[in-house]
Amino acid sequence: MLDWITNTITALNYWGIALLMFLENIIPPIPSELIMPLAGFTVTQGKLTFWGVIVAGTTGSMLGALPWYYVSLKVGEHQLKKWVDRYGGWVTLTNEDIKKSQDWFKKYGGGVVLFGRLIPGIRTLISIPAGLQKMPFLEFFGYSLVGSLCWNLLLTYAGFVLGKNYKLVDKFLGPVTIVVLGGLVLLFIFWLVQRKKQRKRQ
Repeated sequence: MLDWITNTITALNYWGIALLMFLENIIPPIPSELIMPLAGFTVTQGKLTFWGVIVAGTTGSMLGALPWYYVSLKVGEHQLKKWVDRYGGWVTLTNEDIKKSQDWFKKYGGGVVLFGRLIPGIRTLISIPAGLQKMPFLEFFGYSLVGSLCWNLLLTYAGFVLGKNYKLVDKFLGPVTIVVLGGLVLLFIFWLVQRKKQRKRQ
């Protein structure tokens, strides 16, 4: 897997990063935790620019977030689960995955699309409940863009700082993700409180 990711980025540069991040959002086993840190390491070699990598990775992430959203929106839960029963193995997707992502969405609301983009294992699937719950496209797009941008910035910068040791990002990602996610949750709660106060004043 690592050799394939490395060869793709080496051969296609920004297009390769975008392609890999597109596929990562459709097929869960392709890990952004290796793609973006490797791209960050490539920046240290002078082959790519930091912000070029971020734009390419985020563009690929956003394009990859759309297919599951639109499929879920159009076909509905029953038909989607029938399809997953038959073909889900090809993309390592199960009905249990769909249920888990729906539970997250129902528990935390639309904001979970943003936070879900920062959680390995959930980030690829979070488009599905958004589509099933008919979340407005602009809201879905906005949350996905912010979440994907934050995630790609974190991974690329980590790879840039670690250099040749970029593979350590995958090892230490859990604790870092928890800290970042916790900070974003606090910001989201603060925003909700401020919004509630504004409504009371009105």
